[in-house]
Amino acid sequence: MTQQQKQQVKSASREALIPPAGHPYPRSAYVFVQEALGYTVSKLHGDPRKVDPARRHISGRQLCHGLRDYAISKYGLLARSVLQHWNIHRTDDFGRIVYALIETGQLTCSDEDRIEDFAAVYSFDEAFDEQRILNSIMRN
Repeated sequence: MTQQQKQQVKSASREALIPPAGHPYPRSAYVFVQEALGYTVSKLHGDPRKVDPARRHISGRQLCHGLRDYAISKYGLLARSVLQHWNIHRTDDFGRIVYALIETGQLTCSDEDRIEDFAAVYSFDEAFDEQRILNSIMRN
């Protein structure tokens, strides 16, 4: 498969992502969470294609930290503003998005996973503090 074909498949799968009715988050928030999931799995386990699917699992807490890191890497100082624009104000919102994706069959979870795993993992005030973001950017 050529690089262009891979990009077309990736783009088509993003277009197929439709938020469930009644959820307050736009499609872009769901796409972001799926991208951040891949980012987090790669960060914790290396290349996901080389890791047994059973061993690629990450916890809600790990995903919340990965979502924060991915938002900062992608949007820098605007990370919190972008998340707020999508109605994401705390880690519980990440959990609602993840479980909506699970309900629609776009993600899977283990028997031990609970939506409560996403509750109050960190404060957005601290996680997206301007100085913290600048320090993170300077390290990378």
